[in-house]
Formats: sequence, structure tokens, C-alpha cells
Amino acid sequence: MPVVRDLRVLLRLRDFRRLFAVRLLSQAADGVFQVALAAYVVFSPEKQTSPAAIASAMAVLLLPYSLVGPFAGVLLDRWQRRQVFLYGNLLRALLAGCTALLILASVPDWLFYVSALSVTAVNRFVLAGLSAALPRVVDDERLVLANSLSPTAGTLAATAGGGLALVVRLTASGSDAAVMLLGAALYISSALTSLLLARELLGPEHAPVRPRLGASLASTAHGLADGLRHLAERRAAAGALAAMTVMRFCYGALTVMVLMLCRYAWTDRESDGLALLGLALGISGAGFFAAALLTPWAVGRFGARGWMALCATTAALLEPALGLPFAPVPLMVAAFLLGLITQGAKIATDTVVQTTVDDDFRGRVFSLYDVLFNVAFVGAAGVAALMLPPDGRSAPLVMMVALLYAAVATGLTRGRGGLSCNNARPGLGGGGGVLFSQTTPPPPAAISSAPPTTP
Repeated sequence: MPVVRDLRVLLRLRDFRRLFAVRLLSQAADGVFQVALAAYVVFSPEKQTSPAAIASAMAVLLLPYSLVGPFAGVLLDRWQRRQVFLYGNLLRALLAGCTALLILASVPDWLFYVSALSVTAVNRFVLAGLSAALPRVVDDERLVLANSLSPTAGTLAATAGGGLALVVRLTASGSDAAVMLLGAALYISSALTSLLLARELLGPEHAPVRPRLGASLASTAHGLADGLRHLAERRAAAGALAAMTVMRFCYGALTVMVLMLCRYAWTDRESDGLALLGLALGISGAGFFAAALLTPWAVGRFGARGWMALCATTAALLEPALGLPFAPVPLMVAAFLLGLITQGAKIATDTVVQTTVDDDFRGRVFSLYDVLFNVAFVGAAGVAALMLPPDGRSAPLVMMVALLYAAVATGLTRGRGGLSCNNARPGLGGGGGVLFSQTTPPPPAAISSAPPTTP
């Protein structure tokens, strides 16, 4: 397979191998932590889970990516990236261990969420540092290849970590604390692996005169505002981002519904519900992988906008038929199809942004994309919390999502200035986690440790 051959080429580079190992261990730990958090919030026998609790868990996992993400690069420019991997992973291991103790102590939920939020906030610096460090271990000719394969491999590692967490949770008498400790052990392994890299190797190069931190943060905020103004002038990119935001909202609302169905409607035991949730996530992940294979051909055949319209139309037609029975088998089929549709639309959106946004603004636009992508998911969880009954069966929610998909399809079909992108090469895509995924890092041309400052 071409992907395997390309990966073999990269793995011949010693420093890339070591950085790649840091990523795999770190993101596998992320997958473990996400499943541990979801299992504790949703499937603990002593808890009466509500959609509001699920929405809170999603906010803990995703909001740091949106609020901290655009500014993480400012600090990364001031710290050695190898040290970020070392101390960041050690700090996450400590915080995950503390979270495990909080689970055992049955503390108030707000204290548990503060601890979990700290883990995910640090995670943003590690992931940003991994992307920023790639050019230091790969030559320019292989950089595009490395940026295509590394995030995808990280997503697979997160999925594998999530699967391992499910096995541990189901075999360790439902011990969420044990799963948290497994995540802590993987974080420590990632930290120790980073020591194989020379301290100065990953940069950054320190300029003779460095701006003050306050000025750098203000410059980043101004840069994001400039990126928003630039995006307003690029109707194709703005339309694609708007469509993707709505589709991400739909996917988030349905995720909460499936969580509640697994917990209360389909099984009588928490362990069986967690196993069903793991199956649903695995099937949806298979849809993500299928999208990576299908989307390059589909964009070449229909254009990026046409492929997104086809994805939205398919979802609008099939989602009510598969969702309204509220039965496991139809919704597992829906999990696969919506995984394919959502990721396919995301890869097409990446392509539109890459090909229509000026290179000088691309990093800032992708930072805004990151914010929209994750806030839409959290917002969907909040709306679902208001609409869902305790057992998760909500026909109004299913129909609302279908109407939103239809509105997206209509807007993309009627919109002008469509982009064919027949010559573009969409990447493999891939998210940053097993349960509540984030956007991919910016494309190679836009990758840096921080969004570009105002020209």
C-alpha cells in the first residue's frame, strides 16, 4: 500500500522515528483519558447520567482546544519544544493521577471537571508542539508526506488507546480510576521517549530580540481578527466553513443521543452499554477511514462543494430513516455513514481553505476553523441536553438534525462561486482523539508554532 511505503520512507529518519513515537504514545494516552472521562461521566453505576453531564464532559475535552489553541504558539515560541513534550507529558501524568484519586474519593463533580480540564489544556500545547517540530526532523521534500501521515497515525493511536481503555474498564470491575492510571502511565512513557531527542534539536531558534509576552498575545489576537476579515472576502472558504460548522453541530447532537441510548435504552447493565458505545465509536471511526479513501476521488469527480452537498443530502435523507427507530442496528449503520459523511465534508473543507485562502492568512484561518469546529460540537451537546429525555429517544432532535443537513445541502447547491478543486489533493484528514475529535493541524504551508502575526 502507498501509505505503508511512504511511512517506511519516513521511519528511516532516526529523529522522525523518535518524534513519531512521542506522538503515538501521547495520543494513545489521550484516547485512554477520553474514554476514562466518558466512562466515569456516563457509565458509572453510582451516577444518574444526564445529557447536561455529557455536555459538560464535551466542554472539558474540547473548549481548551478552541480557547487556548490560537495562543498556544506564542508560548511555544518561547519554550524548547523537547522540554514541552517532557514536562507537558509529566504534568499530564500527574494530573491524570490526581483525577484518578478524585474518582476514588467521590468528590463533587466540579472538582473532577477542573482536574480533567487541566489535562486537556496542557494537551493543546503538546499537540501544537508536535506539529511545529516536524520541520526540524524531516527535510522539505518529505514535509508534506510527514504532515499527511503523522496526524492520521496519531488518530489511530488514540483509537487504539481508547480500545485498550475499554478492555481495561470492562475487565477491572468497572474501575475508572484504573483506566486513568493507565493513561498516566502512557503519558510518562511519552515523556521518557522525548528524552531520546536532543534538547536543542526541535527548536525554536531564539531571535536576538524577542517581543514581550503581552505584545505577542495582542499581536496574535489582531492576527486572528485579520484572518476573519480575510475569510469574509473569500466566499468559497467562508461558505465551506459555515457548512462544516453546521454538519459538525449535527454530528455532535447525534453523538450525545447515542451516548444516552447506550446508557439507558439499549441495555440494563452499564458494562453492556459501554461495550455498545465502544462498538459505535469503532464503526464511526471506520467511516472516517472510508472517507479518507473515498474523498480524494469524490472531490476530483464532483468538486469540493459538490461532494459536500452530496454528503449533506445523503445525511438529510438517511438520518431520519435510520435514527427514528432508535434501535441499535440502524443507528450503527448511521454511525458509519455519518462518520464517512462528516469526515468527507471536513476533508473537502480543508481543501477549499487550502486552495482559496492566501498563504499569508492560512494559519490564522485554520485557527478560526479549529474554534468553529470544536465550539459547534460543544454547542450541539448543550442543545441536545435541553431536548433529550432521560432515555435518549427524541424524534424532534432527529428531525431537527435532518432539517439542518437539508439546509446545508440547499445552501451548497444554490451557492455561487463553487470550487471544483479538481487539481487539489485532499489529505487523509483525521481528528485528534477517539471520542471527541479535534481538527487536524494546519496544512504544511501554514504550519508554524503560532498563527502568523499581522503583516
